[in-house]
Amino acid sequence: MDRPCAAALEMDSRSPPARWSSGLCDCFSDTPGCCLACWCPCITFGRIAEITDKGATPCAFSGAIYVLLLLLFPGFARCYSCCYRSKLRKQYMLEGNLCTDCLVHWFCQPCALCQEYSELKHRGFDMAAGIYFTLIFLGQLHNWDIKIIN
Repeated sequence: MDRPCAAALEMDSRSPPARWSSGLCDCFSDTPGCCLACWCPCITFGRIAEITDKGATPCAFSGAIYVLLLLLFPGFARCYSCCYRSKLRKQYMLEGNLCTDCLVHWFCQPCALCQEYSELKHRGFDMAAGIYFTLIFLGQLHNWDIKIIN
């Protein structure tokens, strides 16, 4: 499996859009990720947000906001997670657009979270460990921090 590196954290904007590593309905190809997305979407979302935000927003914080929105204003939770799908898609130059991001999160939230979770796992991130531990394990945290500062 490929591991993330400083160069892989963001793709070149001139590259043609890439395909997602798994389809929207391929949830059961990653059964643990599927179960997590269905039964604990706040954890799934928090992990996606932490990596997509490059560690700026901790998993627990994003997950807590997501669950509060989900309980109080379910439509806003979908919009919130849609924003992160768009951010993830732009970072890795994945196919799609804002309209498809919103439709996928509105009508099939668990499948969307599972697809995003699988995409980051496919790119070598240890979803349970988070962004910093994955990069520390790979010895690339220093290079990644320099790229963020610049």
